[in-house]
Amino acid sequence: QVQLVESGGGLVQAGGSLRLSCAASGFNLDVYSIGWFRQAPGKEREGVSCISSADGSTTYAESVKGRFTISRDNAKNTVYLQMNSLEPEDTAVYYCAAEHSYLMCAYGSPWTSWGYWGQGTQVTVSS
Repeated sequence: QVQLVESGGGLVQAGGSLRLSCAASGFNLDVYSIGWFRQAPGKEREGVSCISSADGSTTYAESVKGRFTISRDNAKNTVYLQMNSLEPEDTAVYYCAAEHSYLMCAYGSPWTSWGYWGQGTQVTVSS
């Protein structure tokens, strides 16, 4: 029963912070690369951040670099996305995804290449 469940979304004012969680069950998260994606109404799903199963290295979209931090807690089988200095442009449904490949983050694979997905959590940032 492979499952990913996101939580932590909500409504915040610009400049505020949220911490999203992606809890995995049915598999050990530490041997999967985990990506965070987001999708705003009428827009394509885009990659936000990624943490590799190979060495734990991380990547970020240019638009969130310096504001967002991805991390992993293997004991809790959970990946987090700490979002600081939020902007209205960050408003979207945020999804986490998993794939059993250490190459996912290094090659910047598109969302269609990821095998497991959560249901998403809404993040709304007011101006």
